[in-house]
Amino acid sequence: MAHFPVNHPARPLYRVLAGLVGLYILLFGVWGTAETWGEGLFDRGSHWALGLRTNLAFSLVSVAFGIVLLIGASRRTNLGHYMNLTAGAVFLVTGTLMMAVLQTPANFLNFSMSTVIVSLLFGLVLLATGLYDKVGPADHAEAEDRRRRDPVPGSR
Repeated sequence: MAHFPVNHPARPLYRVLAGLVGLYILLFGVWGTAETWGEGLFDRGSHWALGLRTNLAFSLVSVAFGIVLLIGASRRTNLGHYMNLTAGAVFLVTGTLMMAVLQTPANFLNFSMSTVIVSLLFGLVLLATGLYDKVGPADHAEAEDRRRRDPVPGSR
């Protein structure tokens, strides 16, 4: 079974990182929506926003995803933990799939290689933040701290 650290001391930093990723995605989505408004939903034109190629569909999905990530980063519960783990996996899978269809008509989100790289990078950042931002009762955190200092009880 997987073990996630509880009440990690750097948890505020991880929440800020997840919030910054969410903010970038939201700004990208808003800028991309403004840039591609009036075009076809899955148009494969040459529209760029914040250094990434986009179309209206990708921009609208990014607005929704950015809002969700900001909500998760603003909560001090395990909601952000689960959202970041899920979002990290989604970004990694999406980046890999879009890289596989980059130069084909199946590239319906109008990805470029820079978009793939940013998607994979954001996936790794969100996955890392999801691994370390779990919240639990103080006694769980104390028990984990004891385990960290003495992994094999009675070995000292």
